[in-house]
Amino acid sequence: MFLYNLTLQRATGISFAIHGNFSGTKQQEIVVSRGKILELLRPDPNTGKVHTLLTVEVFGVIRSLMAFRLTGGTKDYIVVGSDSGRIVILEYQPSKNMFEKIHQETFGKSGCRRIVPGQFLAVDPKGRAVMISAIEKQKLVYILNRDAAARLTISSPLEAHKANTLVYHVVGVDVGFENPMFACLEMDYEEADNDPTGEAAANTQQTLTFYELDLGLNHVVRKYSEPLEEHGNFLITVPGGSDGPSGVLICSENYITYKNFGDQPDIRCPIPRRRNDLDDPERGMIFVCSATHKTKSMFFFLAQTEQGDIFKITLETDEDMVTEIRLKYFDTVPVAAAMCVLKTGFLFVASEFGNHYLYQIAHLGDDDEEPEFSSAMPLEEGDTFFFQPRPLKNLVLVDELDSLSPILFCQIADLANEDTPQLYVACGRGPRSSLRVLRHGLEVSEMAVSELPGNPNAVWTVRRHIEDEFDAYIIVSFVNATLVLSIGETVEEVTDSGFLGTTPTLSCSLLGDDALVQVYPDGIRHIRADKRVNEWKTPGKKTIVKCAVNQRQVVIALTGGELVYFEMDPVCYFIIHYVFTSLNGVLLRTVLDPVTGDLSDTRTRYLGSRPVKLFRVRMQGQEAVLAMSSRSWLSYSYQSRFHLTPLSYETLEFASGFASEQCPEGIVAISTNTLRILALEKLGAVFNQVAFPLQYTPRKFVIHPESNNLIIIETDHNAYTEATKAQRKQQMAEEMVEAAGEDERELAAEMAAAFLNENLPESIFGAPKAGNGQWASVIRVMNPIQGNTLDLVQLEQNEAAFSVAVCRFSNTGDDWYVLVGVAKDLILNPRSVAGGFVYTYKLVNNGEKLEFLHKTPVEEVPAAIAPFQGRVLIGVGKLLRVYDLGKKKLLRKCENKHIANYISGIQTIGHRVIVSDVQESFIWVRYKRNENQLIIFADDTYPRWVTTASLLDYDTVAGADKFGNICVVRLPPNTNDEVDEDPTGNKALWDRGLLNGASQKAEVIMNYHVGETVLSLQKTTLIPGGSESLVYTTLSGGIGILVPFTSHEDHDFFQHVEMHLRSEHPPLCGRDHLSFRSYYFPVKNVIDGDLCEQFNSMEPNKQKNVSEELDRTPPEVSKKLEDIRTRYAF
Repeated sequence: MFLYNLTLQRATGISFAIHGNFSGTKQQEIVVSRGKILELLRPDPNTGKVHTLLTVEVFGVIRSLMAFRLTGGTKDYIVVGSDSGRIVILEYQPSKNMFEKIHQETFGKSGCRRIVPGQFLAVDPKGRAVMISAIEKQKLVYILNRDAAARLTISSPLEAHKANTLVYHVVGVDVGFENPMFACLEMDYEEADNDPTGEAAANTQQTLTFYELDLGLNHVVRKYSEPLEEHGNFLITVPGGSDGPSGVLICSENYITYKNFGDQPDIRCPIPRRRNDLDDPERGMIFVCSATHKTKSMFFFLAQTEQGDIFKITLETDEDMVTEIRLKYFDTVPVAAAMCVLKTGFLFVASEFGNHYLYQIAHLGDDDEEPEFSSAMPLEEGDTFFFQPRPLKNLVLVDELDSLSPILFCQIADLANEDTPQLYVACGRGPRSSLRVLRHGLEVSEMAVSELPGNPNAVWTVRRHIEDEFDAYIIVSFVNATLVLSIGETVEEVTDSGFLGTTPTLSCSLLGDDALVQVYPDGIRHIRADKRVNEWKTPGKKTIVKCAVNQRQVVIALTGGELVYFEMDPVCYFIIHYVFTSLNGVLLRTVLDPVTGDLSDTRTRYLGSRPVKLFRVRMQGQEAVLAMSSRSWLSYSYQSRFHLTPLSYETLEFASGFASEQCPEGIVAISTNTLRILALEKLGAVFNQVAFPLQYTPRKFVIHPESNNLIIIETDHNAYTEATKAQRKQQMAEEMVEAAGEDERELAAEMAAAFLNENLPESIFGAPKAGNGQWASVIRVMNPIQGNTLDLVQLEQNEAAFSVAVCRFSNTGDDWYVLVGVAKDLILNPRSVAGGFVYTYKLVNNGEKLEFLHKTPVEEVPAAIAPFQGRVLIGVGKLLRVYDLGKKKLLRKCENKHIANYISGIQTIGHRVIVSDVQESFIWVRYKRNENQLIIFADDTYPRWVTTASLLDYDTVAGADKFGNICVVRLPPNTNDEVDEDPTGNKALWDRGLLNGASQKAEVIMNYHVGETVLSLQKTTLIPGGSESLVYTTLSGGIGILVPFTSHEDHDFFQHVEMHLRSEHPPLCGRDHLSFRSYYFPVKNVIDGDLCEQFNSMEPNKQKNVSEELDRTPPEVSKKLEDIRTRYAF
């Protein structure tokens, strides 16, 4: 079996975000890393919409990302630290829309290792040097400069190593044009290592160390080091030179401290806390990320706490000394992995989980009533300031970027009866989690919908002059009339346009530079710019049936088969490169040779059951084609690949491109008796999504086969249930009243009442953190089409739901039951659990309500439940058990105690049970009905930390592990599952089992490293009439498929494409493609379609070389790439 890997939806979680002028113009852009993907985003300064300019797979782990520019330069470069053991400097080339690798310097082994640099990057603020550091020991400094041709140069590395030292963070210190300086948070563990009592380890302090690069002597010196009181988690550079006081801010638990060397005293300020917070009071508070904004006259920092509150931090200086730190509550946004303040006044927030946001900074928060906290205010040691969180005041949300990260579970099914299956995806974390329904298609935004006096049959837009940016008129044709609408601030009917209104229109367009032409059944009307009209009437009784118009020519077909051709004087025109034609529901795209007129490279796609109509529109400044059948499709070019994507919208009948000030790239379309103005903003997106909010992190869900309702279990660690929250609030309110003196009682009672009434939405302000070992869970029944909750069962505090199944029991007839496996008082580290329960509910009211039957106590966590032959299999810790339904509880019928660690999943087929162990891969178990025994008869030879599994057939199982690998494992044909368990223990030696396991071993059919943790696998078809594929979803929000090759020649062809691309187009960040895909196990029987598809973005001469090696032409290669994609998916 040979498979081909395709990504349908790239990962959406963001790990790093940097901003700068990467294209060398004044426009601000953002570069984000999504694990193994680099992406360039540009927020439109007028509309605030974020556009993706370029996305590149780098086939390596991006561990750090920095922007820098040389002194006096206008363009920012990108430095990437990855797992390739190399430092890579990239430059964005706007003309080719690609990242060009300018430098690649090798310094160590590949892989994410402790002492190989790549984890931390720091840049000298003046762009003269960059430091790349490992977690331990090694640090290298590279000097950056220009040569005579103004090209960027890089020096050999200068070492700044120190053994036995752990690094927590590194930044470049702004020292103006003095020798470049880097600040490090370090910890020396040498004493702790050599001291067996453990005393030294308890007393080890973190240090702040400054490294100076001496440009004269060309080496790096450890300039200065001092121990820190608190444990810091990151550093912020303070502007220096002529812009500010220099130095660094150290963010640590509960405090932020300013340090600089010289006579500067340390200035430290506590991090303010929320007033009346329900959090565990012992819990410290830290800043998790920050952004710096600097203008010629001032600078400030925005720092975000782990609850999502942003503080604006400013420094007060006296000459060159900092005298105080001031903090002011700014706003609360979801917790970010990275924030960027752009010069255009935007704040980009790359959320840790869930959607990402772009905010406009409307106010700087200088003149409001919000209290300002200062390091100069007197406080007892250990005390802090308090503030009151509130809805947004200084920020305005302007754009939201959908992100599925993290996807915890996914099922693919056509529950809405739409022919094409939908993906039901459980994603998000805590109160920001959601169930999203994904459908293949582009999201359509309705700009305007207006009813018309009848059912029109066509619509066009025309400009007044060839140089106009926007359209002037919308012309709507009815059976016996034509309506002309003028486009301005609003769209309204006009009668003085020169168009004939008493007849239907066949076509209209701009003719020449500034004249309009209207073709109608009885003739042609030529309207000049000064409203003079020329008419040409059809001869005799003939009428015009069809016509074609461009800027210089008109061709009409009359009844009786006559063609008449008109042209304007001097003819000069060009031919579009592509010709689109359609045949009863099929779209053909053909390349037309502009010199010889030859047609070549025809590609076909079935679009729907109705004949196809085609319309030219503009998308992102390029030509695109809108094709309408029973669904509407858009064919457009995006990031050097052709996309043909359906619109997620109702059926349209006729359309035309539309451009106005409010909507520069829209479409005007008609549907029955309405005129609609539509915009497509999310080009390149494969799915459009509908999200239904949930309360806690969704762990799993099952589909009830009869009603198609979903039963979802949601569980959060470190969380309170609603009941506990209410109880804690009540308790705190009572304490407030009790703590007040006699005369303040009334005021305190009012405050307590206000506190009890206040309800800040947790999806924005976060849920209170309850502390370790505290769990909250709900079981929800949801209608997946409307997204409404039909039933909600709240579990007790510290009961955590881990597994769910819907099944029938053979002794109870047709009733459906839901079983939920719950852990009681689970503590993750060091692991302990007070036991577990299996809750049994009966589904009543056509699967809309859960009726509680009983709960069955078990001794460990029931982490997997699966229906099996009219009974149910439950994995209780490492015990595999068969249960049946009883009156008071579930009755244990059979058990197997020989599974190694902990059962994480159960699949069943026939008499076979395939158990996934949390760390020992798969174990095959046979159930013998007559002896009532579960007998292990085979297992795998590799340890795998299985996260999810899917059966492919009776002998084959696909699985994924937590390190980002997918494998397919198959039992050899001679496997015998009729083995007997040996009660006597005097088995023949040769029968005793292999490698301490079962006596029969499975074979590995395929191994592949995806590079993101896969949490769901399913064998399914994604398009009606398509073939089956294995669909996987990842923790980072990616969706991909593995598809089987149907012929040897296809496999051979793609193997050669992959081989040539590995050598001709190596990954951008210097990682070897073959070794990346073989991170944990050598890649076996999988060809990487993501690499093959980079063929389209190669330079034309390289494309030519590769395709000649394959005895093809470049269009034939890209047609093969497109065909395999459209055969299985989109």
